[in-house]
Amino acid sequence: MPKFELSRRRFLTASAVGAASLPLSGCFDSAGEIGGSVRNTLELANSLTYRVQRLLLRSDHLAVEYAESEIRQPQRPNGTVTPTDADYLSLAEASFSDYRLEISGLVERPMQLSLDELRNMPSRTQVTRHDCVEGWSCIAKWTGTPLGPVLDQAGIRPNARYVVFDCFDTMEAGFTGPVRYYESIDLVDAHHPQTILAYGLNGETLPVANGAPLRVRVERQLGYKMAKYIRAIRLTDTLAGIGGGRGGYWEDYGYDWFAGI
Repeated sequence: MPKFELSRRRFLTASAVGAASLPLSGCFDSAGEIGGSVRNTLELANSLTYRVQRLLLRSDHLAVEYAESEIRQPQRPNGTVTPTDADYLSLAEASFSDYRLEISGLVERPMQLSLDELRNMPSRTQVTRHDCVEGWSCIAKWTGTPLGPVLDQAGIRPNARYVVFDCFDTMEAGFTGPVRYYESIDLVDAHHPQTILAYGLNGETLPVANGAPLRVRVERQLGYKMAKYIRAIRLTDTLAGIGGGRGGYWEDYGYDWFAGI
């Protein structure tokens, strides 16, 4: 069984990288254009992959975890590595002592949590592989609090379907100008035991380059789903009205919303 799982992971990673990287390969107009025939075909395939995974795998099926001896190098940063937003810089200057994670939307009890409060919650440490859509991977040890129980404390309303991550880092391009990074997952992945709000990396405090003070780890998906510099979390019943309406910053430029591996 482990051999099957590893082969399947490699196969789906290669497939996802190949499909999602089309917009970066100079083929955006012909293959990655939203609404185009090729793009529509890719979206149908992505939807099928999502449905198949949900059918074949239990909601608690784990991604492969590794021994610490298999950590060969520091975790390679991805995406933004030095946010320049004034509110973020102010928090960083104070070592994030004033940071508060806001949880709102379709919850019974909106919350604001400090880093100390998050660190005092039950934690999980896992050594996993980060697979980037660009084709590289890196094994690292992540420590954080599982996301599902945090959301449960806020009281998830029955009509909630998605978890949206609003981030501190501003991206240069957006449909209406510069926009802060955003990403989303469904409640199944939010409650997966390996989905954590990570505040530690390789036994140390999470560095700024890797998403301090807080990033999400969604170990069964590609790296762009693992939002860094998390400012707030919203629960919603629809992705419409969030950015371009496709569930994430890169998804609005043609990437797949479900990046399962």
